[in-house]
Parts: sequence; structure tokens; C-alpha cells
Amino acid sequence: MPLRARTLLGPGPSNPYPEATAALGLPLLGHLDPLFLQVLDETSDRLRQVFGTANRRTLPLSATGSAGMEAAFVNTVGPGDVVVVAVNGLFGQRMTDVAARCGAEVVAVEHEWGEPVDAERVLAAHPSPKLIAAVHAETSTGVRSDLEPLAAGKGDALLLADCVTSLGGIPVRLDDWGVDLAYSGSQKCLGVPPGLAPFTISDRAWERRIEKPQSWYLDLGMLGGYAGEAAGSGGRTYHHTAPTGMVVSLHAGLGRILEEGLDAVHARHAEAGRLLHEGLQAMGLELFAAEGSRLPELTTVKVPEGVDSAAVRTELLERFDLELGAGAGAYASTVWRIGLMGPNASPAKVALVLGALEDVLGR
Repeated sequence: MPLRARTLLGPGPSNPYPEATAALGLPLLGHLDPLFLQVLDETSDRLRQVFGTANRRTLPLSATGSAGMEAAFVNTVGPGDVVVVAVNGLFGQRMTDVAARCGAEVVAVEHEWGEPVDAERVLAAHPSPKLIAAVHAETSTGVRSDLEPLAAGKGDALLLADCVTSLGGIPVRLDDWGVDLAYSGSQKCLGVPPGLAPFTISDRAWERRIEKPQSWYLDLGMLGGYAGEAAGSGGRTYHHTAPTGMVVSLHAGLGRILEEGLDAVHARHAEAGRLLHEGLQAMGLELFAAEGSRLPELTTVKVPEGVDSAAVRTELLERFDLELGAGAGAYASTVWRIGLMGPNASPAKVALVLGALEDVLGR
């Protein structure tokens, strides 16, 4: 039975831009081909633009966003180092797990799910951590947290940001904010299939990295030099076979975003989110994330009392080819997650979602 075309509206992959999809069908380049190295350099430069950074060590890691998270920790945190993690959802929790596996002394600053990070509480949690970590856009709750206050008060600590759901959807200005490390995923607002982890690390963080991390594959020091150095300059070291097709796809997806313009892309996501939030509330549904901190690209809505969450999600998928995400953790059956990311951030997709929900719920 052939797979049907789905309109994916959950927290998972969005429909790729046509350019990104078409790029996957191009003849494959070798990972040492000079043309591929040129594409890789251009892709890294495009990532600097969307990350809002001049960090020379900015590149797509050959793994998903979760590996970006692990790379950030294993390269900067070792046994006994103090790591303060702002936890306001599932992915903050995962940060504490990864840091603990590095042998760090983890100070988790717990928040109620659905609420943004309280910078004052996080900064007061320990007088001298090596690293402070927070999720910019919490995928499990649909909440945006401000990174600037954390950067302003970080002192000597490094600041790490999870930008998996924010990059390409809402403004990310790492250098202006003072963020030292960040990672993302290719499959969210960038509109590219999953498989790469956009990653960036500042010179400040690089100088304080672990010389021999516990992970061989994620040891950034083994890459040699940095992304953006000209091929043949002596700055490149063979480490692994890069997923050339995925890099070419990301190159195309980023090119489409930059052609539209970052401001225009952010505005498009903001407008789609506004329309969706207003439409859901007009139907009598209650939004989960705290007002004032709601993401436009990922909306969390409370499942109405007496409604079978799984049954509704199944009906939407089977009748309308719409995939809504379930909640996470304790909210798995009481919250829906609706992702309007990348090409799905449009008034037409908002109308489709609202119409389908209205039909299924009988409202």
C-alpha cells in the first residue's frame, strides 16, 4: 500500500520545501568532492545567518538534533563540572540526563510545564557553574523563553541554548544575546527532512572545551580547523563520511529561507500562529502555554474534558491527512501539539486545521 501524502502538523517533521526535497534527488556527490566541500562551506555560512552568529565553528553535524545536544555537553562538560539546567519541559529534562552522563554535578531548576524559564531563579541556583543550559523553544510545551537575561547574568559560565524548534521560526540572535553554544534540527522550521543537527560554538567555548571527550564521534576537536575554511587549506581533517545528500538538502532549504528573508519568514510564522491561537480560542479550546510566551510555530492546546485524545488524532490522520502531536510526559493524553512550521506556516494551513478540528469535535 503506497504511503499517502500527509500534512504533518505535529512536533515532528514538517513538509520539506520543494527545493529541499528536489535536492535529495540530485546525483550524489562524494564527501571529498571539491564541489561538495564548497556546498558544505556555503551551508555553514547560511547557518551563521539564521543563527545570528559570526562563529567560525558553525556546521551541520551528521546526526539529528539530539546528537547536537550531546555534542554540546560532551565537548564542554566533564566529571565534577557544575551544570545548571533550566527545566520547563521534556527537553530540559533530557539536558539534565545528558549532562549527568558526562559526570557533571547537575543543578536542575524546575519550572511548571507551560511556563517560561525564570532567569533570576536559574542564575541564583549556583554561584559558579561551568555551564548554564536552557531550551529557547520548548517542543514539549510550546513555550518560548528569553535567553538574553541568562546571558546578561551568566558571569564566567558558558550559555548553551536548544534552538531545535526556534531556528527558522522565530528570531535567533546568538551573538547579540551572548549565547556560547547552540544546536538545532533540520526537520522543524527549516523545512528539511530530519538527519542533521545545525550546531555552533563560540571561540570562548572552544577554548574551554574538553580536550578528549568521552565520545569519539562527537569530538569536535577531531574535525580539524573549522567549517568555512577553504578546501585544501590544511584546515580539514577526514573524520567520517558526511551525509552529502542531506547537506545538499539543507543547503537548498536554507537558501529558500534566506531568499524569502529572515524577517519575512519570522513574520509569516508569527501571523500563522496568531491566526491559529485566535481560531482555537474562538472554538472554546484552551491553550496550554502561558500567555505572552506562546510559540507561533508550535501551539499546545488542552484536550477538552471527555474527549479521547488518541481517537481525535487518529480521525484527523485518517480523514484529513493531518497529524497532530500528542502531549509529552504527564500531559501525553491531555494536550495536543500543533506544529505550523516552515511551509506549513500559512493562513491556508491554519484554515485547514481549524476546519478539520471543528468537524471532528463537532463544534
